[in-house]
This record gives sequence, structure tokens and C-alpha cells, in this order.
Amino acid sequence: MELGQRLKNYRNNAGMNQEELADTLYVSRQTISSWENDKSYPDIHSLLMMSNLFGVSLDDLVKGDIEIMKEKIEQTEIQAFKRDTNIFSILLIVCIISALPLVKRLGDTGFIIWLPIAVATLYFSVKVEKTKKQHDIYTYKEIVAFTKGEKIDGIEKAREEGKRNYQRIVALFVGAIFGLIIAIILSRFM
Repeated sequence: MELGQRLKNYRNNAGMNQEELADTLYVSRQTISSWENDKSYPDIHSLLMMSNLFGVSLDDLVKGDIEIMKEKIEQTEIQAFKRDTNIFSILLIVCIISALPLVKRLGDTGFIIWLPIAVATLYFSVKVEKTKKQHDIYTYKEIVAFTKGEKIDGIEKAREEGKRNYQRIVALFVGAIFGLIIAIILSRFM
């Protein structure tokens, strides 16, 4: 981040040392040092006070750091999406594969063991879908672009949006088949 260096320059130009700035902002000298060494980031109240103290706009004070912060936040969201998608995929496979053996061998106890797996699968499914809705990504191409940290252009986005209805129908059909298989398995062994 560039904010630390800018803060140090503004502080030096104002003829202040870290201790004086810390007293003015009601923080410790170590906090000022952390900000200037980019180990931590000042809160909005401190940023506003420094903006007034140094006579610069808030935009000039944090210029460049906003884009870096957005990029870091987006990278964190991408990593969380990948993690949740992997967990969901594994749980879905375990849920499908374990239903029949558990119920067949253990009866009601097997169903009780299988139920938390199914609930966890549903939880991660909803979590993945919320992220997809939040970032307006639904098709395979949009998801791949998102996980790479890329954006698709307007024309490609329009093409992908046109595919969504077909993909919803396919997803509904696959979900119905999955539900039917689970119902058949459970009805045979209950």
C-alpha cells in the first residue's frame, strides 16, 4: 500500500514526529508506526482527522489504496468461493455415495448418520449460490472468469445471460433426477 509513505510525508511536511501525531489523533505512537509501515490501516475517523490536520482531501490521502483494498477484498472473496465450492462438491459426492450403503446396512441409524451430511451439503450449496448471485455469475464461463479474477466484456456477458435460462432448466432437471434417486433409495430401505 502507498498510504503509509504518504502519511509519513504529510507528517514530516507538517513538522510533526510520530508521538505528536499520535497525541493529536488520540492513538499510540506504535499505531502511527504501524500505519506508516503498512502493517495496519487507520480507521475512517483517524483518516478524517488526518485529512483535516494535513489540509488534504480524503481522496488525496488514500488515493491508490482504495483500488488495492478492493483487489484484496475481491481476492479474499474468490478464495472463499473456491473453498466453498470444493467443500460443496466433496459433500455432494459423499452424500450421494453414502446414502444407499448407510441406509442399507444401518437402517434408521444410517439415515440419522446421513442426514447431517445432507444438511451440510445443502448449507454449502446455499452459500455458493449466494456468492454467485452477489457477483452475478451463473454460467460456467462467468464462474471461471470470476475465479481467475477476470471480468468478461459486455457482449460476452450478454451471451452468457442468454444461456442462463437453458442452464436453469438443465439444473432443474438434474435436481429432479437427484431427488427421485434419493426418494427411491430411501423408500426401498425404510
